[in-house]
Amino acid sequence: MDGIIIVNKPKGCTSHDIVSRVKKIYNKKVGHTGTLDPMATGVLPLLIGKGTMCSKYLINHDKTYQVVLELGKKTSTADAEGEIIEEVDVDIKKIEKNNVEKVLKKFIGKQEQIPPMYSAIKVKGKKLYEYARKGIHIDIKPRNIEIYNIWLIGIKEKQIEFKVSCSKGTYIRSLCEDIAKQLDTLGFMKELKRLEVGSFKIEDAINIEQLEENKIQDLKKSFITIENIFNNKEIIELDEKKYRLFLNGVRLTMNNKKDDVYRIYFKNEFIGTGTIKNLLLKRDIVI
Repeated sequence: MDGIIIVNKPKGCTSHDIVSRVKKIYNKKVGHTGTLDPMATGVLPLLIGKGTMCSKYLINHDKTYQVVLELGKKTSTADAEGEIIEEVDVDIKKIEKNNVEKVLKKFIGKQEQIPPMYSAIKVKGKKLYEYARKGIHIDIKPRNIEIYNIWLIGIKEKQIEFKVSCSKGTYIRSLCEDIAKQLDTLGFMKELKRLEVGSFKIEDAINIEQLEENKIQDLKKSFITIENIFNNKEIIELDEKKYRLFLNGVRLTMNNKKDDVYRIYFKNEFIGTGTIKNLLLKRDIVI
């Protein structure tokens, strides 16, 4: 079995924990396209077998999250796992629906964002959270991100629930703190659920327990073959001579073909992918 399984990660475990459990089920190489924090839930695409070779095409996907922001408190990690290090009052008038919606809309668009100290970004060979745990302050450079859209779901007491669609590299913990600041208070990310990663959606995800109990039957909507990963790419059908050359790594001349990734077929069967650059077809993924 080679491809992608969309798992609905539960709260309280790491992405690595899920990878390890799936490895035990299928006894194959397993990887993922981006971690979710232990407190976060939702879409976690896992690459199985030769599906791991597709990772370079999947790491830049946009994402959609459902978020609960708690106001009036700041934590050491900017989420619910950290210690509360500061508390302030919340002006109830500032968190009325119209004002909250107005503030949220301010974040739509391209912008610079400063990642949280408790993150896996490396500075001088060490991850930021390693410095943070030792109490060492590091100046963090802002990153370019984009918020495509943001929707208010509801307001309950001092908690704001919203949905956000954003680019790769967006830190929702930082976004929560920034939103709270615009509301003249403090805040932290209390809950996080990833709803979408590119075209992978939560409604197509499978629970890890279902996967462990029933390896095949529950996979119909949650498993994506390598062929289907590239179903929006053009097809190239090879004859037997070119097929042998292709498998041996020989670059094939392809006139009138643009630089892109292509689905490669031999005798109407999918054999993998190839990339064209300067009219030359190069082997990429062979199943």
